[in-house]
This record gives sequence, structure tokens and C-alpha cells, in this order.
Amino acid sequence: MTDDIQEILLDEETISQRVSALGAEIDVHYEGEEILLITLLDGAIVFTADLIRNLRRPLRLDCIRVSSYGDSTSPESSPRILGNLRAEVEGRHVLLVDDILDTGNTLSRVQNEILSRNPASVHSCVLLDKPARRETPFKADWIGFSIPDHFVVGYGLDYAGRYRQLPHVALLKPEVYS
Repeated sequence: MTDDIQEILLDEETISQRVSALGAEIDVHYEGEEILLITLLDGAIVFTADLIRNLRRPLRLDCIRVSSYGDSTSPESSPRILGNLRAEVEGRHVLLVDDILDTGNTLSRVQNEILSRNPASVHSCVLLDKPARRETPFKADWIGFSIPDHFVVGYGLDYAGRYRQLPHVALLKPEVYS
């Protein structure tokens, strides 16, 4: 598997330090409030696990499954929400957590779905932001790292379901997915 990696973009220590800082920033923002943290599965699961260990606010956790990439290196034009939330959203402070903000279509779609349920507020946090690929005006409230337009894997991000367990974010060799 490591033979498929072209270059490590973000190492384990760099990610850990930034996730800790994100937790502190989010805690300050939500001071005195409980958060309903909604993670977008599957990619954001590793990031979410580390982020919630760095939050000191009371929180409830829920998950939503969204299909954006399938087995491709490019997101689908119309992401599909594949499941329902268990938690009641109305009147709660919602924090959407995703692994990567690419075209903006996925988070925009999920945010609109959440807004239709009358939350007290909706904010978003992403590990990675690829502004060069944006198709919608969506902007995350908290961003771990802004990265160039390269296909990346690791730390929850995958290609065709593989590489999620890598402890870093890396560029995949193009010959693996071309």
C-alpha cells in the first residue's frame, strides 16, 4: 500500500496539532452551548474521532451518509444522502464535520437539508479545503488545511474504499487511479 503513495502532504504530527487547535477554536465559538455534531460518513470518521477528543463542549454525535465520489477521483455532480439522522435538529447548534471541501456540492446539500429542520445555528468544519475545485459558493467556518488540487488519501480519505487507515494525508500515484 505504501508503494502507491507519491508524497506525504500532511504528516501525522501536523494533522494532530491542527486538529487540537480546531477543537480549541470551536470550543470558544460555542461557549456555554451544547453542539449537535453531524459527521459525514465515511470519509470524515477519522477526523471526527480526533476532533471530538479535542472538544470540551458538551456534544451529541450523529452521522449522515452521503455518496459523493463512488469509486471515482472526482465528486459526483449531485451528491446523494443515503440515510437519516437519529437526532432531533430543531433548536440545536449543529456542527457539520467533513473530511474535504472540494466542489462544495456535498456540504451545500447537507447544510440545506439541516436548515430545513430549523436548527438554532449551522456551522461547518472540514479537515481539507480545495478552493480551486469549488462549484458552489459554500465556505466552511473552520478549515484544517487548504490544499492544492491533487487527489489525496489517508486519514479517512480513500480511493475506492482503500487507504483510509493511513495516519497521514498523501498524494496517490496517478497510475493507481488512472
